[in-house]
Amino acid sequence: MLDVAVIEEPAAAEASLDPIRARILAALAEPGSAAMVATRLGLPRQKVNYHLKELERHQLVELAEERRKGNVTERVYRATAASYVISPSVLAAVSPDPSRSPDQLSARWLLALGSRLVQEVGALLTGASRAGKRVASFGIDAEVRFASAADRAAFAEELSEAVAALVSRYHDESAPGGRTHRVVVGLHQIPATPPPAAPAPPAAPAPPASQEDPR
Repeated sequence: MLDVAVIEEPAAAEASLDPIRARILAALAEPGSAAMVATRLGLPRQKVNYHLKELERHQLVELAEERRKGNVTERVYRATAASYVISPSVLAAVSPDPSRSPDQLSARWLLALGSRLVQEVGALLTGASRAGKRVASFGIDAEVRFASAADRAAFAEELSEAVAALVSRYHDESAPGGRTHRVVVGLHQIPATPPPAAPAPPAAPAPPASQEDPR
């Protein structure tokens, strides 16, 4: 099972987005038959079996083994990956293109860069998987808390200068057999996580029902 698989076919993306099929994919992180998955999810076995066939057709699940039980052969499936990413290439002509409006200060342009990153690395992973090779890559993930907007702007300027200096030092347009790599550096605020909801206060006891004096 792969850690992450990239979905590049529109039909496969559509299949993975079906709510029931997404639940089946999650359940098949551990191998199971249609009957086992149906029990885990509380669904009819016939419905699970139908969706399994569709997921298998799009290579989102695969046959792990076959077990013989009397006159019946039980097919045990597993998901082909622990998680999935849908490539922007699925959107074809309307996928984000960072070359349309390059703007270092635009969040939408940063999102377009991220989309291209998913598309290109996804294509590399697909090709490498077919060839039985690994993809050479490198990534940095860090968090920084700025005291002010001025500090953030200064950081961005210094980072730009450092990256430009490194690219200038190592870039060799005429190197025989050289391979072009893409460097993507992004800076964005981390979305705030909403605080957990406070528990509801206990309901006040109801006042005793009034009773009329029988006299």
